[in-house]
Amino acid sequence: MTAGAVADQRRAELPRRIKTTLHPTDRIFHAVSRVIGAMVLVLTGAIGLFLALQMLPVLHHYGFKFFTMQDWNPEQNVVGVAAAIVGTIEVALIALALAFPLALMTALFITEYTPPQLRSTLVALVDLMAAVPSIVYGLWGFYLLQPQGTHVARWLAEYFSFIPIFKVDTDAHAALWQQTRFTASAFITGLTVAMMVTPLACAVMRGVFAQAPPGEREAALALGGTRWGVIRSVVLPFGRGAIIGGTMLGLGRALGETIAVLMVLSQIYKINLRPLQVGGLTVSSLIANRFGEATALQLKALLAAGFVLFVMTLAVNTIAGVIVTRSRSGSATEI
Repeated sequence: MTAGAVADQRRAELPRRIKTTLHPTDRIFHAVSRVIGAMVLVLTGAIGLFLALQMLPVLHHYGFKFFTMQDWNPEQNVVGVAAAIVGTIEVALIALALAFPLALMTALFITEYTPPQLRSTLVALVDLMAAVPSIVYGLWGFYLLQPQGTHVARWLAEYFSFIPIFKVDTDAHAALWQQTRFTASAFITGLTVAMMVTPLACAVMRGVFAQAPPGEREAALALGGTRWGVIRSVVLPFGRGAIIGGTMLGLGRALGETIAVLMVLSQIYKINLRPLQVGGLTVSSLIANRFGEATALQLKALLAAGFVLFVMTLAVNTIAGVIVTRSRSGSATEI
């Protein structure tokens, strides 16, 4: 074998150099994606910066008492968002407590128990619920849910009044009970918002549950597992991130809901830690109710309240992202 043939053979045995240059269409796609992602970050930062700048004169005028005062009475130079912050968290937690199990069970029922011929119909119905406008939910909550929810609230106050949050300033045992003490409450509002939150959380959970590895499903069944055993050992661990993400997405929706809350909740400018009792306040309903009649300084105060809501929502989404990152879907799947 000649020297040239040996050199050619050695060159043939060398690994081929892989080209790292992207196709022009891939480069265009990467550039557009980066620009859009950067625009989202810039817009979010711009919104936060604008609201933060509007809050500076409010802090200069009212001081940090703006975050601790409950009343909103600009005529007497008394403005605070403490009641609105507490009310926002209260309504959101009530909605989340009701929506989380309903969304989880609905998602499991659609993916695991529904016949295949009905699955697409149920998915379309759930997605349609997510597309219903807020004002429709508000009308439904005011005219239909509130008359029935007052009886549930009275039952809770009657049998669980020894728990402080279930106590109402009226005699729930009376034959002629004061029905107005149980209407337009944070509890009724939470029920209404829960119906709005459930489809969003359910859609996220269902989409991931349906992608659970079929091999692991079959392995669990081959080892003698029941349908519930497959759900417990395969589907739920695989969809852990979706459960957390869908729940946090619903919490973000509940924190910022405006129209339905404004229609159902009777606004009172003080902290009400009794959700079954009439009255409450959220940041979004405060802004919507006071925006039209606000003066220049009052408008800045409302924008400062919006900044508080912005920070709360951003914190919830950040915590959700951290939790989802630490519990990747499928990483804890065990058979």
